[in-house]
Amino acid sequence: MQVEMDLNKNFRTRIAPSPTGEDIHIGNLYTALINWAFAKKNNGKFIIRIEDTDRERLVNGSEERILETIQNFGIIPDESPKIGGKYAPYRQSERIEIYKKYAEELIEKGHAYYCFCTKERIDEIRKEQVLKKEVSRYDKYCLININDFSKRIEKNEKYVIRLNVASGREIILNDVIRGEIKFQSDLLDDQILIKSDGYPTYHMAVVIDDHLMKISHVIRAEEWISSTPKHILIYEALGWELPIFAHGPILRNPDRSKLSKRKNPVWSSWYLDEGYLPEAVLNYLALMGWSHPEDKEIFSIDEYSNVFELKDIKPVGPIFDINKLKWMNSEYIRALSEDELKKKLIHYDKSLSTLLDDKNNLILLTLAKLRMRTLKDFKILISDPQEIYIYSEEEKKIIEILIDKIIAIKVWEKEKILDLLKKFSIEQNVSMKMMYLFLTGNSKGLPLPEMLEWRGKDITLSNLKKIII
Repeated sequence: MQVEMDLNKNFRTRIAPSPTGEDIHIGNLYTALINWAFAKKNNGKFIIRIEDTDRERLVNGSEERILETIQNFGIIPDESPKIGGKYAPYRQSERIEIYKKYAEELIEKGHAYYCFCTKERIDEIRKEQVLKKEVSRYDKYCLININDFSKRIEKNEKYVIRLNVASGREIILNDVIRGEIKFQSDLLDDQILIKSDGYPTYHMAVVIDDHLMKISHVIRAEEWISSTPKHILIYEALGWELPIFAHGPILRNPDRSKLSKRKNPVWSSWYLDEGYLPEAVLNYLALMGWSHPEDKEIFSIDEYSNVFELKDIKPVGPIFDINKLKWMNSEYIRALSEDELKKKLIHYDKSLSTLLDDKNNLILLTLAKLRMRTLKDFKILISDPQEIYIYSEEEKKIIEILIDKIIAIKVWEKEKILDLLKKFSIEQNVSMKMMYLFLTGNSKGLPLPEMLEWRGKDITLSNLKKIII
């Protein structure tokens, strides 16, 4: 079934990254883009909330890097820990008392309970269930057998708070992207809501925060589908209206495996560090599982937000192909004016400022645009010899002849240089690829005649003479 959109609803979307890695995962950036575009399409608000309740896995500085990277890609939130907003705080570790309040309300209503079981007992239950080939779930021992929980708490016994999942229920998830999905409550565990350290689990915190922050659409990856029936039960237990759910696909490697750092760079800032343009990366991500209504491949994120429809996302995991991304990035680079490219290069690598501020060197931008796939390529293309090659005596003799030919050129311009190189290649039976190596020290780079014209005759001869010394 198709989920109906309430056009009178205030559209509010969010992402809730966890600062447990180096940065924001490229898959989470993809989800952020979808949430941002959907909110903008509907004149809504896009929120960033930090889920930092997994205290054992927190990475120092991760939150700052996540927020900075998202901003560097141009996905600007309306509310966040950095910006603030009406529903602050936007950091879960600062909302602990809120979660405790609602956990106690769930206990009072009979929808949750205290559990004092040790890890050892839980492990034993799991082992027995595996041997019996039963669904792995808690056996409700504490709910059934413990009445003196207040005394145990006073004695500082460790406990968790669990969701009391009723048996024999069918739970229905209406998903914008995937339609109707049914779950049986007998297959669900009594999920922990509050851990023994007092911090909430994802399942507890996400429902409370999404409701209190008035999130209208929960748009996240398909890996959270199995958790959604537990979230629905919490919404129902608290008497709250459900948000609209949409579970998008997970990005995949070319072999269809889940995108992971073992096979692909996954931290979003890596792509910026490697010289990918933010707008090119976002354009490519927009095409993951979705097509432009006019079948365009190149478009801005503003255009994307104007034509994007959540229901048009395909649920099958799209292939994230870094070579296709490089092609798209090169198209974006070619579309830049020389002045725009100069600004982006200097922003990317400030050491290029002196070189590019010299008007005599601006020809490099024109030449490099045709060969660059990333901003990082520019420095490689114009650099001095980077490759180690041992020339044979025969090759050195050919280079000596080439030196004489170059000395004889009266007018040092690209047309004359190209004419010389073509004739010399035929006369000496030397490939143009080898000629490139002789003259630049690299096997590839900028267009050769134009680059030699820019470098000048004296430098070209000097580089050749170094080979035969």
